[in-house]
Amino acid sequence: MANSIRGLLDDIRKNRAIYLMVLPVALYFFIFKYFPMYGAVIAFKDFSPAKGIWGSDWVGFAHFKDFFQSYYFVRVLRNTFLISFYNLIFGFPAPIILAILLNEIRQKMFKSIVQTISYLPHFISIVVISGLIIDFTNRGGIVNSIIMFFGGQDSALMNNAENFRTIFVSTSVWQELGWSSIIYLAALSGINPELYEAVRVDGAGRFRQIWSVTLPGLIPTIMILLILRIGGLMEVGFEKIVLLYNPNTYETADVISSFVYREGLAQGNDYSYTTAVGLFQSMINFALLISANSISRRFSGSRLW
Repeated sequence: MANSIRGLLDDIRKNRAIYLMVLPVALYFFIFKYFPMYGAVIAFKDFSPAKGIWGSDWVGFAHFKDFFQSYYFVRVLRNTFLISFYNLIFGFPAPIILAILLNEIRQKMFKSIVQTISYLPHFISIVVISGLIIDFTNRGGIVNSIIMFFGGQDSALMNNAENFRTIFVSTSVWQELGWSSIIYLAALSGINPELYEAVRVDGAGRFRQIWSVTLPGLIPTIMILLILRIGGLMEVGFEKIVLLYNPNTYETADVISSFVYREGLAQGNDYSYTTAVGLFQSMINFALLISANSISRRFSGSRLW
């Protein structure tokens, strides 16, 4: 033990600049991610701000049972899974395809213009994005104008529960498409150009080069990001949901994070109950992460640990 500590101290002295660079990131995760975890204990208590966390009475799994038996359990679980699943199916391959297409472009100026345009939505505030979506899908909006041009009817699309998931997922893909492709472009830049030359000598065309060289070069990156994506499958950010949904669309739009926000802060201030719901969501994500990592390690050799 003493030798290990001594070795760590020697390593810190030798690489003090690197450790100083890592320190702000480590502090961020400790302060905002790990330190607040002790508050999860209120999921097992009848929390009262006056009594504090440790002074509140223990209730065990009562809040979990209330959630499992409530009307909202099936609804928010179904909506969270479906929206995340659709985001995974349509949103995960999209930046891979974009990165491959950009990699095949030889005109540098055109490539730069396409990249810049595709990156821009990521930097627009989610409040602005949500406002644009609502305006475009309202009666008389640009989306309804297109629908009417093809013989459809003018309607408030965001007030129809059946439209919510389609609009939410499609706009999420559009918003993150360019930004998510950056890491794949970085991975593509690390592929040895001699591999392309070798398959060209064998008579391979552009599609064959993509299949034989580009995709195999991306597989390790794809698998790592897929594991991380599956590990967060049950997590849908509440900001965009809350900004877009309304009581007419709760049936298809209400997810665990928006339910926690509405029940815990906006309405009831029931901190213990909503903490239990959030902890339940985190446990599902943890199980999915472990499972995805094990499956990837067995079949592809790529893994997080």
